[in-house]
Amino acid sequence: MANITRELMNAPLPEMVKNLGTGIAEAQYALDKVSIKIAQMMSGFKEDKNGVLVQDPDSLIKLKEGEPGYSLLALGFTPTFYQYVDTLMEIKTSFSMTQSREIGVSASVGVKAFMVTASVSASYSQKYQYSAEGSSLIRTKLVTVPSPPIFEERLKELLRNEPQPS
Repeated sequence: MANITRELMNAPLPEMVKNLGTGIAEAQYALDKVSIKIAQMMSGFKEDKNGVLVQDPDSLIKLKEGEPGYSLLALGFTPTFYQYVDTLMEIKTSFSMTQSREIGVSASVGVKAFMVTASVSASYSQKYQYSAEGSSLIRTKLVTVPSPPIFEERLKELLRNEPQPS
């Protein structure tokens, strides 16, 4: 958590937004892969050590002893898919203006003004009596979504072709 906070404090805003977006996309991809792996298990298959799908009799449900087992998909269960639907990033910073004067030997006067931003940290908060509570916040909402329609159709096709126990 400290590394994430440090990265947020030192990153330019466009980079933070980009990293948040790509982080969500990578997390979404990982969620989809897990749902697909669960679908494979629910269909009575698993990946062997070479990544090849093989039948897994241990994942079949037997309704009666001595009868063949059913996959969870054949019994009407479907894997759950998740999707990130809403993300909020809130970052509070403090702005200050400083001004410096340069006086040269030739008695010319130059005035420079520039703006400085400072991340709100515990040190800054103590020094300037600034409340740092909730100084940065990233929140995302994850919801379940229906299986993709083409996935559902493919499952139905596979189930129609699956030998039914007698």
